Formats: sequence, C-alpha cells, structure tokens
Amino acid sequence: MSTWEVTNHGHPDIKPLDTKRAIFIGRYQPYHFGHISLVRQKLDKGVPCLIMVRDIPPDSRNPFTTEQTVSMIKKYHESKGDNVEVMIIPDIESVNWGRGVGYEMNEYTPPENIGFISATRIRESVTEGNDEWKKLVDESIQEDVVKYLAESNV
Repeated sequence: MSTWEVTNHGHPDIKPLDTKRAIFIGRYQPYHFGHISLVRQKLDKGVPCLIMVRDIPPDSRNPFTTEQTVSMIKKYHESKGDNVEVMIIPDIESVNWGRGVGYEMNEYTPPENIGFISATRIRESVTEGNDEWKKLVDESIQEDVVKYLAESNV
C-alpha cells in the first residue's frame, strides 16, 4: 500500500467503529489504482467504507453511466472481500461541514508513485488501443472498462 500524506481538517480523536464508515465521493471514470489506493488507506486500518458515486450524465469527460461506474466499483471490492458499500448520490456543488461534527475530515495527497494516474489518460489509452492503461486498472474490471467505453455514445 502506498502511503498518502494526510491533513486532518476536523476531529482527529475519532475512533473507528464497525458501525461507522469512511466516505469517499467521486466520479470514478473509471475506477483505477489511484482510487483503490486512496480507499485502502481506511480499509487497511479496518475501517468500513462507503463510496458515493455522483449521479452525472455521461459526456466526453465522463463516458461511463453512473450505473456502470457503480457496477465496476462493486465488482472490484467484492472480488477482494472488502467491507465496502457503494451508493449513488445526486451531483454535488460542494462538500461542507461545521465544527465539532464528530468525525474526521481528511484530505489525502497521493504519493508520487500514484499521483500521476489519470482517468482521462486511461480512457484515451483504451480508445487508442494502447494497452498501457491496464497497469492502472485492476484486471477484475478491465473488460468492463473496454465494454462500457465502446457502448458510450459520447
């Protein structure tokens, strides 16, 4: 596991409980090793995770439907036996919180060996027929990435 730099903007004294989940919000177009490494920061500490996928219409930057994205994320984490739930949320304008809200608010900065991963470059690589992208996406969902990109109308 790559170690990410963490800045806590909230409540660093919160203790993990089986009844609490770490939340991750994103588009995941597609779900790649950078995303996985980020989520693993909590999973590897025994913290269950909730991955919230923004419900956005497909376009040239987001060719996967929300349902396809959820399917890929679930497929990957189920194949690893991870304690992860995935849900669709409406698209968001911002993430906001008040003080003393009773949970951590962590900003993770990726290490250099992961920070270069780009979903845009992965999609371009697939479209160009260049297999370099396969190093960046888990094999459990590679066929889905290709299939869903081919099905996209954007």
